[in-house]
Amino acid sequence: MTQVTYTIEEQQQGERIDKALSTVQTEWSRTQIGNWVSEGIVKVNGEIVKAKYKVKAGDIVEITVPEAEPLDVIAENLDLDIVYEDADVLVVNKPKGMVVHPAPGHLTGTLVNGLMYHCKDLSGINGVMRPGIVHRIDKDTSGLLMVAKNDTAHESLVDQLVKKTVTRKYTALVHGHIAHDKGTIDAPIGRDQKDRQKQAVVDNGKHAVTHFQVTERFGDYTLVECRLETGRTHQIRVHMKYIGYPLVGDPKYGPKKTIDFGGQVLHAGILGFDHPTSGEYMEYEAPLPADYVQLLAELRNNH
Repeated sequence: MTQVTYTIEEQQQGERIDKALSTVQTEWSRTQIGNWVSEGIVKVNGEIVKAKYKVKAGDIVEITVPEAEPLDVIAENLDLDIVYEDADVLVVNKPKGMVVHPAPGHLTGTLVNGLMYHCKDLSGINGVMRPGIVHRIDKDTSGLLMVAKNDTAHESLVDQLVKKTVTRKYTALVHGHIAHDKGTIDAPIGRDQKDRQKQAVVDNGKHAVTHFQVTERFGDYTLVECRLETGRTHQIRVHMKYIGYPLVGDPKYGPKKTIDFGGQVLHAGILGFDHPTSGEYMEYEAPLPADYVQLLAELRNNH
């Protein structure tokens, strides 16, 4: 560990501590500093402070900078479907059944294992088990993810998610006949009080908005395009169930009697964002997987 001491200058008066310190060492990102503040390894005048602390001229800041953790995720050659890549970002089309990052029970075969083999430069903001991961999609959801290759790119992409400027469109097959052509679900999502493994619409949940548009109807099933305004855990699955049209094949939120698809019929087909360095808007599209296309063909034939 390295001990760094810094005195806050007059022109930094009133800045949040993460912003003030990010100008001291440019290799420290604001997110990284915020994590250190939360861990209690940043002290101001000998006291631990909160992330929202506004610095004052003359404050003595002590930072116990931890040693860089060795990355112990196993790199695996997983033949990833890379849609776009440059020095800052990477867009990958994740197949159904692949977990995004290692976790207990899934230490190998994840997208991160494949990314570690594919490229050695990934942002470290999310720690050793989730390098480069800015946002996630569920194991059985297929489709596009953006990955940050350095901390600057990571912060830019997270900022765009927070500001709701990222385009994320999903194709979902749901139970039921949706009569109206489009709609918006604005309902807060939080942990289900009855089942801690699930999310649900709850009064004290986090703000969550999903816009949907019907693209095709098959009698008892409807194909919809869902556009995420926010990105809560299981958002589309929870929201569509909430309005009475749960996803087909969904083992967690769907009905017991459903089509066996090996998971929810959900594909993250369109992803758009501003490039972290150039600022240029970039948008990518991943076609529906073959099994999804086949299922829709069968529904059309039976309808």
